[in-house]
Amino acid sequence: MSSSALDSEPQHTTKHPTRRTPGPSKTGLAARIALVVLLTAELMDILDQSVVLTALPAIQESTGAGPAAVQWLTTGYSLPVAIGLITGGRLGDLYGRRRVLLTGTVVFTVASLLCGLATGPGVLIGARSLQGVGVALMIPQILATLHVTFAGQNRSKAFGLYGAVLSLANVLGPVMGGLLTEGDLYGLSWRPIFLINVPVGLAVIVLGRRFIPESTAGTARRLDLAGMVLSALAMILIVFPLTEGHLRHWPLWCFALLAAGLLTLGAFLRHQRRKQNNAPLLPLALFRDLHFSGGTAAQVVHGLLCGLFFMTWTLYLQRGLGMSPVHAAVAFVLLSLGELAGATIAAKSAGRFARRLPQSGALIATAAMAAYGLQAERSQGDLTLLAMTTPVVLIGFGLGMVSGPLADMSLARVEHEDAGAASGLFNTAMHLGIALGTALTALVYFATTGGSPDAGLNRDAFITVLWWVGGLLALLWALLFCLPRRADNHAD
Repeated sequence: MSSSALDSEPQHTTKHPTRRTPGPSKTGLAARIALVVLLTAELMDILDQSVVLTALPAIQESTGAGPAAVQWLTTGYSLPVAIGLITGGRLGDLYGRRRVLLTGTVVFTVASLLCGLATGPGVLIGARSLQGVGVALMIPQILATLHVTFAGQNRSKAFGLYGAVLSLANVLGPVMGGLLTEGDLYGLSWRPIFLINVPVGLAVIVLGRRFIPESTAGTARRLDLAGMVLSALAMILIVFPLTEGHLRHWPLWCFALLAAGLLTLGAFLRHQRRKQNNAPLLPLALFRDLHFSGGTAAQVVHGLLCGLFFMTWTLYLQRGLGMSPVHAAVAFVLLSLGELAGATIAAKSAGRFARRLPQSGALIATAAMAAYGLQAERSQGDLTLLAMTTPVVLIGFGLGMVSGPLADMSLARVEHEDAGAASGLFNTAMHLGIALGTALTALVYFATTGGSPDAGLNRDAFITVLWWVGGLLALLWALLFCLPRRADNHAD
């Protein structure tokens, strides 16, 4: 982080002041420490989504976990996250964003310790689910605190660094999982991938309590319990069948759950309309702001294309091109390094280019994706890691220019008292998009391969996927027109 990233004192400008509790004097140094703590919490959250993947064979061998249990090691983590983000965001608005962030960190740290001590798959799955609960409390507070603590160029830089951390986590996750598992520290095998969260979590708790400013909504309100139950039930009924459907060949009950989820979502929205003047869980006025509604729609598309691309790319590299897991991991590192470079440029721009920067990133990623598709079609099974380096890095570079600015500009005009709810909804959009993208693989990839390991079928299926992803990138570019066209974060 450059020393100028947060030179000035954090600013707070809103028609409805955020209520604060007494805290430390806000110096430039304190602001930078608070930012580092928040980004460390985000890094810890994101790492735990991917670090487990490279350790799954070792976990399965040592715990005797079957295929279904292995599946639930990831699903059991992601499902509570998707379910709890909206509620977690509103809890921060009502009871204090720092308080809820630190509570979530305590839950996550304890759950990580339980994961590291687990001897059987049942305890491990339960602890992973508890980790997901902690993350659902933590993630919305990070974006919301960045939004209410910094303003102007400082906020754009902070969100740019947030995007860079997301990219860094994509690099570190699989690498750390592999290194810690292969290193077999003190004979612990895979367990250090969870135990490492304990000292990091304790540091976040101690430093966060000292340096992160407390903030709440401008007026004290109670939690909408009925809305919380309806929103959680709707997310379960929608996300669970989308996650499980392609694995179970889309049985009838998946469609029944989806239909029930849509009906429950409708009931939730009707309930929220009735509650708008009486402490709603979700302030529907958020959607009257084109920046937020368009940015949230773009976030869904962003998650959708990531969910579709990354799952099928893994299969293409190993089944279509015959790469080893190590070589496939190197390909992911190349993409993630490109993403980190794009996110770094976004952070240094400090919002000067407004929506033009993420739109340029979407166009770069679209062009690189088309070039990669043509290259894959022409080279077939002879495509090497070295040959694909340029388009892969450019795909990551373009995507890296989207993440941070998209979050910054989508939340730019959200009132501070609704920052937690807006952040929870924005993060939910990404998780829902990923679930939709994962479900879409059944239609555009597995429909061609039929689950066969045949290299030719997997190559053909992936080339088809690339054109779908290119179309989604074009849609993302169009939705980015909803973001501010000028760099003051409040322009129309």
